[in-house]
Order: sequence, then structure tokens, then C-alpha cells
Amino acid sequence: MTRSYYSNSIAAFLKDDETAIFGHLSKHHNHDLEALQKNAWTKQIKILKEALKSFDNGQIYFEFSIPRMGKRVDNVLIINDLIFVIEFKVGDTEYQKHSIEQVVDYCLDLKNFHEGSHHAKLIPLLVSTRAAAVANVFEVKDNLFEPLRANESNLSEAISLALKQSNGQAINASEWESSVYKPTPTIIEAAQALYKGHNVQEISRHDAGAINLSSTTDCITRIIETAKAESKKSICFLTGVPGAGKTLAGLNIANLRQKAHEDEHAVFLSGNGPLVEVLREALTRDKVEIAKANGEKLTRRNAEDATHQFIQNIHHFRDEYLGTNIRPDEKVVVFDEAQRAWEKEQVSSFMKRKRGIDDFDMSEPEFLISVMNRHTDWCTIVCLIGGGQEINTGEAGISEWLLALKNKYPDWDIHYSSLILTDDNYLSDESLRDWLKETATAESNLHLAVSVRSFRSEKVSELMHAILDGNNSRSSQLLSEIKSDFPIFLTRDLDAAKNWLRRKAKGTERIGLVASSGGLRLRPSGIDVKNEISAPNWFLNDEDDVRSSYYLEDVATEFDIQGLEIDWVCLAWDINFYFNNGQWKYQSFKGTSWQNINSDSKRTYLQNTYRVLLTRARQGLIIFVPEGDDRDYTRPKELYDGIVEYLKQCGIKEL
Repeated sequence: MTRSYYSNSIAAFLKDDETAIFGHLSKHHNHDLEALQKNAWTKQIKILKEALKSFDNGQIYFEFSIPRMGKRVDNVLIINDLIFVIEFKVGDTEYQKHSIEQVVDYCLDLKNFHEGSHHAKLIPLLVSTRAAAVANVFEVKDNLFEPLRANESNLSEAISLALKQSNGQAINASEWESSVYKPTPTIIEAAQALYKGHNVQEISRHDAGAINLSSTTDCITRIIETAKAESKKSICFLTGVPGAGKTLAGLNIANLRQKAHEDEHAVFLSGNGPLVEVLREALTRDKVEIAKANGEKLTRRNAEDATHQFIQNIHHFRDEYLGTNIRPDEKVVVFDEAQRAWEKEQVSSFMKRKRGIDDFDMSEPEFLISVMNRHTDWCTIVCLIGGGQEINTGEAGISEWLLALKNKYPDWDIHYSSLILTDDNYLSDESLRDWLKETATAESNLHLAVSVRSFRSEKVSELMHAILDGNNSRSSQLLSEIKSDFPIFLTRDLDAAKNWLRRKAKGTERIGLVASSGGLRLRPSGIDVKNEISAPNWFLNDEDDVRSSYYLEDVATEFDIQGLEIDWVCLAWDINFYFNNGQWKYQSFKGTSWQNINSDSKRTYLQNTYRVLLTRARQGLIIFVPEGDDRDYTRPKELYDGIVEYLKQCGIKEL
């Protein structure tokens, strides 16, 4: 598949007729060609012919595809060992900040996801055609240049000056162009791309090191089609390590079934309120922007209605069918983070307090299955299960789903990931394991084994498990294997942590501050975990908005960030979870003092809280541990020091 609308050697481009070049560009353009685009291409061709006439080697590309972002960069030039990524702003009289960030983002995308660009020198170059000439700084960090700026008159000069950084060796352009592209989008980017019509193969990794998400999709599709053909009811349990793409797989299934089989009314349901809010808002903003760019009239309300049908809150879905025998429209439902559905005691208490229902005696999984069981012919439930992800009191895990099926719905076809039988993080009940082996079908493609959140290293999840297991030797070994790809540091200075994040992030890479909701004594450090945030604002707004994660003022807790991720994370660590005498200790802050947590389930929730927080970063992590203060009995220095010493034993170095 060709990645660009037009490509040629620079020498051949200079000889090629301008009209012929324009024809190539027009032929590959899938949309109606607007006058603005025609004028932009015409101007680009003229400027580049003039700027490159003194260069007799290299390759040029027009409209080079950046699939993860769903966009095309105006031009790529390969000269010697340098790759120029050029964004034209025809008619602009200034070098706009957002335009600079845009071209830097293109370079980062190539650097991170395009195999041929991993170790190449990448030069972001913004051409604002009518802007004044400025002096460029030729700084290179990790093979990425500081962005260069040029106008239509001095573009040739900027390229010539950059070439002084060349070692004279030449990149093989054909090999570079055909090298593998392995995009790893955030779940927000993935939802936007799927909703626009991209398929999962275009936006996800498909290298041999990761189980192909399309294989999982094919497996679930086969289960749905069998249920449909044989008028059966089926349920499948998809497992995966943190960041392996469970939510992406679920969104993909719901999206594919909704578009290809409208009568099924497929829906993606999640009890994760912030995830639902963020994805809905991202899709709504995207839909409005696309309509605006295409000159179409679309109100925000209409855009919201469409996205809200695709992604729904599981509790709203549940409440719609309380006290009725109404059959749901949906034939295919995807339950995200199904392990977080409530056990019977929790949901019964909620129904009594909030809904005035005194006799509700089902767990949430049992009730949700009962709703879908109202269908007289067929239906399929897809449960996305994260191991060790329960973080709330009353969250049932997979066992309540299986108990409901075993005791009330034995006629349902069950398909499960084989990891459920071998990993205690999923299911520890031996009798349920035995029952599952006897009555259900194991599917190898229902487990996603490799984290693709941290695209720089697939061992980050394993490292965090080792840290939380108290295995400092294994942690140190794993860290030595990943530290060059995924930097992790410690600091006792919050300002130093924030500055580290700001230095690391390029373009629009997102930075943010996270902490446990139980970290109440982080407050003296200026971190108030009780201050509620708006997740859409925190995750989606830009760096000029004080409510965004970029400002490093509002902190996201495990409840805000579970299921989502950002590029560079600072985790503030409090002594609600501290290391002492070779093991983790658990406590909660009540009133004016810390109290030990003795309940096994509450200890598990707290450990899972830190598991969630430790696995939110895509590119790097810095852990801030306060110094403590022995004058304050709620912040004993010894306990904070114990956390730091253990993390150092795990191989994490202090900044």
C-alpha cells in the first residue's frame, strides 16, 4: 500500500511537470477537491521546486500518511541521513504554536511507530509562507531536532543549514517507505478512529510480538455469528494484562456490529464513569469539528445523541430495566471492566438507599444476564475482564458472573480465556475453575497477553506486578531491560518531578499528576486528592487550560484514570501503602490519624489502586515520595523513607 499521494527522487521531481504532479495528488484524494486544497498544492509545488533546485539527491513525498492520527503530513524529504517532516501553512504570516506542535507530533508518530524512523534524525519544519524570517536553533535530542521555521523565500536556506548536521550517509528511501508501521493509539484516539470508519488493523500494532487484535475480533465475531445462526445465548470473557487493548477490542466489536448489523443495536457499556465521559466528549468534539471542516451544519446536541447511543454507562442501562420485563433492543452488549460489577450485598444496599427497592437480591452480573436472557432467540454478552483491577468495595470480579451462569443460566454457551484457569488474579475459586473446565469452551484468542499501552516497552506491566509483589530482585532485573525505552525515576521534590515531565514531553504529548484517592496526607505537598476533577477537561483540554492535565495542578485518582492513559506520568505516593520489614503495609486515614487495614479484600483494593496508577504511563514515569515531617505525626519521615528505599532496591534511581 502506497503511503503517499506522490513520491519521487528530488531530481525527478524537479524535472516533473507541475500539472502532472498536481494530477497525481488529485487522483489519490478521496474527497471533493476544494479550491483551498488546490491552491495549497499548487503553491507547495512551486515553492519546493524553487527551494530544492540546488539539491541533486534525496527523495520527496507529498501527503505522507500518518495512520494513528488519521492525517497526512504535507511533505517528507529524505536527504542523506536526515528526514525533514514539512507542514505548509500557505498564507500564514506567523509561526503558530499549534502548527509547530502539529509537525512535531508527526515526527513523534514516525519516531515511535514507524520502524524505519526509530533511529533516524527527524526534523520538524514549519513553512509559514508569508511569515518573517527567523533564526533557527539546531538542537537535537534523541535524534529529534528542535522544530525549524521557514517562509517561502528561505526554505532552501533552512534545509541547507540543517544538512550541516548530516553525517553524509544516505537512508535507503524505498526501504524506509516500506518499513513496518506499528501504531499504538490511546483509547481516545482509537475510539475516534474507529468511529470515523478506520479498522482495527489500521490503528493497532500487528507485529509478531503481540496477539493480533484482529484475531480476537474474529474469535468474538465467530461466537456472535454462531449464537445468531443457532438461536442461542452466549457469553464470552476476554482477559488481558493492563494496557493490552481490551477496551479497544470491545469498542471495535461494538462498532463493527453496529455498522454492519444495525438490527443488533450493539452497544459498548462501561461502569467506568470517567471513561464514558471522556470517550463521549472526545467523539462529540471530533464529530462537530469534522462537520465544521466539511461545511456541514451539526449541533452539539445532535452529535452527543449519536455518540451516547454508541457508548453508554452500564448503570443507566441497568436502571432502565429495573422493575420491568421489557426486552432490550440490544442483541450484542460489550461490558467493559466487567470485573467491577457489584456483588449482591453492594447492589442490594444501593437499590435500597438510592432506588427504594427493598427486595433486590441479585448481584449486578446476575441481573445484567437476566436482562439479556429476556430475548426469546439469541444474544451475546462480551465481558472484558482485567485481572487485579478491582479497586472499589463490593466489586465482584469474574466469580459472580460465573456463579450466575452456573446457578441460574446453565443453557448459555460460555467461552472463556484459558488464563482464567491459571491466574489467581482472575479466579481463585477452585470449584468454579473445575465447573468452567467441564461446561465451557476455552479460547486462546480471548486473552491479550502483551501490553501495548507502553509502546516503548512491553515489560512495564510485568515490572509493576513484581514491585507490588515485593520482589525487588525481579523488579531490578526487569527495570534494567526496559529503562532505556521506558524511563522511571524517583524524586522527593515535586517541582523537580513536574519539570522532568515538562522536559520530556514534546508536541502535544500529555503529562499529568496522579495519586491514590486514599493519599490524604499528600495535601501538605499541595496535592489534594479530594478535589474532584472533570475527566473530559483533564484528558482533552489543551495546555492553555488550567483544568487540563498539562497544568499539573489537578490530580487524577485511580477512579479518574482507570482505563485511560497519558504519555508522561508523575505518581505521588503516600503512606496509605508503604513498605516496611520486607512487606507492604496498608492503612487508611480516618479523621486525624492513620488506621491499619486488616480486611483482605480492602488490602487487595488498595494494592490494585497502585497497580492501576503505576500502569497509566505510555512513555515514562516519575514517582514523587514526600520527605515527610516528624513534627507531624501523620507524616512520619521513616515511613516515606521506607517506600523510597524499597523502590531503590527495585532499581529505580533518584532523579
